[in-house]
Amino acid sequence: MTPEVRVLSTHRAKLGESPVWSDRDSTLYWVDVDGSSIQALRWGSEEPTVWSLPGRPSCVALTEREHSFVVGIGAGLIDYDAVSGEWSELVSLESNPGVRMNDGRTDPSGRMWIGSMDERADTDPGFPAGHLFCVDLDGSVSTVLDGVATSNGLAFSPDEQTMYWTDTSEQVIWAFDYDVDSGTPSNQRALFDFGPLPGKPDGACVDADGCYWVACVYGWSIVRITPDGKLDRTVELPVHKPSMPAFAGPDLATMVVTSISTGGRQPADPGPVDAGSVLALDLGVTGLPEPMCRVQI
Repeated sequence: MTPEVRVLSTHRAKLGESPVWSDRDSTLYWVDVDGSSIQALRWGSEEPTVWSLPGRPSCVALTEREHSFVVGIGAGLIDYDAVSGEWSELVSLESNPGVRMNDGRTDPSGRMWIGSMDERADTDPGFPAGHLFCVDLDGSVSTVLDGVATSNGLAFSPDEQTMYWTDTSEQVIWAFDYDVDSGTPSNQRALFDFGPLPGKPDGACVDADGCYWVACVYGWSIVRITPDGKLDRTVELPVHKPSMPAFAGPDLATMVVTSISTGGRQPADPGPVDAGSVLALDLGVTGLPEPMCRVQI
């Protein structure tokens, strides 16, 4: 049975990404990359608070300080205070002006994993020049992968022993064995070939059963993949470019999905729901709490 899809917020993003639920204040946060802003939607409301940023944010992470967030933006990470509006650079990760931050997620120990994307046409010399980075608790940075076009799909299994990641252009979901104590991935292997599916793999999350949900950007859907790499479920959506799913609300029982309108390499096709909306669905599964970012720089 096709689940009912609700529009959660009045905000229509140019390029919506990185939905993150905070149980502490019952608020859903997400970014509008091309709108240079963070949205904060108190659960049960429809009108978000909008925080303007000094550049194009790619992802947002919660911290132990209630009004402070770590934000992927431009070439690296900033610390953003939502009360004062003040921000400070934490670390610069990229030096190539054609490469910017993209998908990011906090690991179960509080490290910040973030990848970049190369916005240049793939005919340019040196393309792709993006990376996948890990910023450890002490602020040290490891470059884990290079030659990345569009880093996406970061997520961790409930038992903390598997990390998932994709380069959207390759259309393969990768799994890694993960040592959460050291923050070290190993044994990279293909979990799922996305090629036969509509669209391309974008942002992702993992549910409490350990299954991997990924947005099919350009594909009008999200899909659920089991830990052993089987396609378990396809959920059609009324937007052309869904960008990232997450679990939100009481008991993390609601799936929310951000989407894209005019942003990205090409605008979204029109559909029955406004492009750029945040969608909400009840799918009969629950999610995992989002860890706090504990990086000290």
